[in-house]
Amino acid sequence: MGKTKTYLQIDPRDTLGVALRDLKKGDGVQLGEQRLELVDDVAAKHKFALKPFDPGDEMVMYGVCVGKAITPIKRGGAIGTGNMAHAVSGYSATDAKPAWTPPDISRFRNRKFYGYHRADGRVGTENNWLVIPLVFCENRNLEMLEEALAKPLGYGPVKEFAIDTHQLIAKYRKGATVEELNRIAVVSSREEMLSGRVFPNVDGIKFLRHEGGCGGSPQDSETLCRLLAGYITHPNVAGATILSLGCQHAQIGMLQQAIKENDSDFSKPLFFLDQQKSGTEREFMEAAVRQTFEGLVRANECQRKPAPLSKLVVGLECGASDGFSGISANPALGHAADMLVALGGSAVLSEFPELNGVEQELISRCSTLQTAQKFMELMEGYSRAAAAVGSAFENNPSPGNVRDGLITDAMKSAGAAKKGGTSPVMDVLDYTEQVSRPGLNLLCTPGNDVESTTGLAGSGCNLIVFTTGLGTPTGNPVAPVLKVATNTRLARRMKDIIDLDAGTIISGDQSVEEVGEVLLDQIIRLASGEISCKARLKGQNDFIPWKRGISL
Repeated sequence: MGKTKTYLQIDPRDTLGVALRDLKKGDGVQLGEQRLELVDDVAAKHKFALKPFDPGDEMVMYGVCVGKAITPIKRGGAIGTGNMAHAVSGYSATDAKPAWTPPDISRFRNRKFYGYHRADGRVGTENNWLVIPLVFCENRNLEMLEEALAKPLGYGPVKEFAIDTHQLIAKYRKGATVEELNRIAVVSSREEMLSGRVFPNVDGIKFLRHEGGCGGSPQDSETLCRLLAGYITHPNVAGATILSLGCQHAQIGMLQQAIKENDSDFSKPLFFLDQQKSGTEREFMEAAVRQTFEGLVRANECQRKPAPLSKLVVGLECGASDGFSGISANPALGHAADMLVALGGSAVLSEFPELNGVEQELISRCSTLQTAQKFMELMEGYSRAAAAVGSAFENNPSPGNVRDGLITDAMKSAGAAKKGGTSPVMDVLDYTEQVSRPGLNLLCTPGNDVESTTGLAGSGCNLIVFTTGLGTPTGNPVAPVLKVATNTRLARRMKDIIDLDAGTIISGDQSVEEVGEVLLDQIIRLASGEISCKARLKGQNDFIPWKRGISL
């Protein structure tokens, strides 16, 4: 892509082009030996017709159907919700074993990362202690524990600014007018350096508050326990303190069984506290503090040691996507994922509503017919459940997605799938199932950013890369989340949450492969604790379990 490029035809089969900058009516676009003149203004990130369309005609991007015309569209016309609707091609299972040419990995062949080696053979990129309520009734006690432990032990985000509401209150009480109040600066810069950590080998104490554990269906509690078991057995976790009320659906025994299913030889320190068997709240909290402190002492004994890159399990996530996601950050992440797979590691592609329309491509990449059939069954089941409540996949794009050029779910999905690179699909996992096979895995999660990242970590991802076109501060309690901007404007405007700018692909300064290599280097450094990510620095620890209801 040259620096003077103003548009892109992603695949030679495509009948839609992408504007790389704002284009005006009358601007010329060269298509091979043919010249196309735009008949409408086309904003950057948006699409325009490379051929005329009649109503019902299929519209192609990334080499797949991403919609159909609902009105006549002239060659060079702008594409939007007024003239395009969601549509996808059908798919079927195949038993083809795909041929794959791995990328050049010579630069990384001898690289290692420094992580925490666990008894089950996995390696963590962090060493965290968890405090988990089995039911929402324990959230207040969780908050008390966080207040008692986090900051005194040296954990928590460094505050970049302070908000002084007392100034407004004092001026208001002295009779200041609204106009005078609006001129008062209530935010000031401040760096609050935390005291040194008591336990230098413990990266964090994470408090997993949630709203589940009781009051829903039995399936909700069973799923929650399997998810929590995934977090407790996670390679980035040293141990956990579990708070139970006692009478809730999500019983201690249910969680213990889920832990055993994940790791039959589980040996991490794990403390269960049942409030209804503990007497007063004071006695309950004192026991929780003492036992957690004991666990932290033991967790601190673990230190980082060299590990091969094959021990990395990287989650592939996107959120607040834009019209550049599928041509910059996502394919760059896909290239990094391909290199990691070639090095013996694992990559996990999630968000099944955002694979709608590219099913056949993924099915054709499945290593076995059984894997392909499982993917089809999960996709079809999810799609039927969504349609049954009036929320079919076609309703997935958010207002922000549409505003920034992602007109249909199929268009969004075709770009989102680029995060998965080109390697064979080695396994397909339902929600909470654990990654056990090296290579590319598909994990059934919603498209909701936090529900999906929560699921990726719960299935064993020890690091997550999150691409974004509009900007989102999402993080995760146990897995560091590295943010990649699809465009340079976002990277500059929201530099406090973005770790890497992939907008250099759009400008022509770097290729997809070059950014992918930079990204893999950052993944390795983050996994080793050499650098931190913005989500960690801001204390972004989002945790939302999926109840298996319809969530797009």
